[in-house]
Amino acid sequence: MTSLPQPTVSLSADDARRIALRAQGFLGAPDRRGGVRGVLRHLGAVQLDTISVLARSHELIPYARLGAVGRSAVESAYWSENHAFEYWSHAACILPIEEWPHFAFRRRARYARGHRWHVLADKERSTKTVLDRLAAEGPMTSTQLGGAKNGGEWFEWSETKIAVEWLLDTGDVVCTERRGWKRVYDLAERAVPAALFHDDLDDTECLRRLVALSGQSLGVGTRADIADYHRLKGEQVDAVIADSGLVPVEVEGWGRPAWADPAALASVPRGRHRTTLLSPFDSLIWDRPRTERIFGFTHRLEAYVPKPKRIHGYFAMPLLAGGQLQGRVDPAREGRTLVARQLSLTTPRAGRAMAEALVEAASWVGCEDVRIERAASPEEAAAVTAELAALA
Repeated sequence: MTSLPQPTVSLSADDARRIALRAQGFLGAPDRRGGVRGVLRHLGAVQLDTISVLARSHELIPYARLGAVGRSAVESAYWSENHAFEYWSHAACILPIEEWPHFAFRRRARYARGHRWHVLADKERSTKTVLDRLAAEGPMTSTQLGGAKNGGEWFEWSETKIAVEWLLDTGDVVCTERRGWKRVYDLAERAVPAALFHDDLDDTECLRRLVALSGQSLGVGTRADIADYHRLKGEQVDAVIADSGLVPVEVEGWGRPAWADPAALASVPRGRHRTTLLSPFDSLIWDRPRTERIFGFTHRLEAYVPKPKRIHGYFAMPLLAGGQLQGRVDPAREGRTLVARQLSLTTPRAGRAMAEALVEAASWVGCEDVRIERAASPEEAAAVTAELAALA
């Protein structure tokens, strides 16, 4: 007897927003027992970036969810006890070490391509030299291996740097830590726990796992959302989504098919909303079309936009409050003062939330005062300044 297809679950736009917030750790009690490592496992990937304003983005991610966790504790949680590794996911990301086998499909694809955009003059000799050094001397940075550059522009890498990055791409070498923002490389066979050190999973199994993880981390998402989380291709998602465990849903106003983590549909999202500033690289908002669809909030990182053309500032951080994005601020530090170089609110009622987020962020990075330098309007500046005074 042929079974009839199950009806698709319908979600309101508000349901989808709340599911997304809970899946990303912003709705309900934070998992303080799991700590930073729990955040990493829950999200599946934490993006790295060189920009440091309040702190680097990978530090801002657990802060946004857990509050003022010590910055040294963040680094230790990521990089000690072979807990995590760095690899190419949404971008360069910190990933839980247990996901090492599931990126075998990407390592194989890189190996099959045969080269990076930097070409090695003598691949066999250069890679052997790197592997021999790491085997004999232990984990090393590219500087310790012989230098990262040829002395020219930043992109003119040395043969050693190209070789070690090729070995990272293809899985012979692992980045086990960032030290002074430099990658620390080690042999994969030494850094990856023995039970996980294999490429036994075929591409289909790898993709099925990553699609399922994306759905869990997003709570609910379209094909494009799910593909973007670990930078898969749309056709890769199509090939495995039916067997991923995710369930089809219809979301009000989305106008396209979507899938949800069944666990996210099992109960109504409830609990306290977190009030915080978000890194532009936070996985809640790193996908700009999704952010606009869910929150009605258009955001753009302007760090690489010429200063005269910036609208919201160099590193504008969205304000999350009450489950909505209610403003943004471009922060900086001047001695022991956190300076809001530029801020704006989506509603005048967000002044209190902005003040609370600024005060908490200031305390976290060791600042004693907060100063508003510029706001989108005098009314917004006055509202936040008054709330800051009330919190003092």
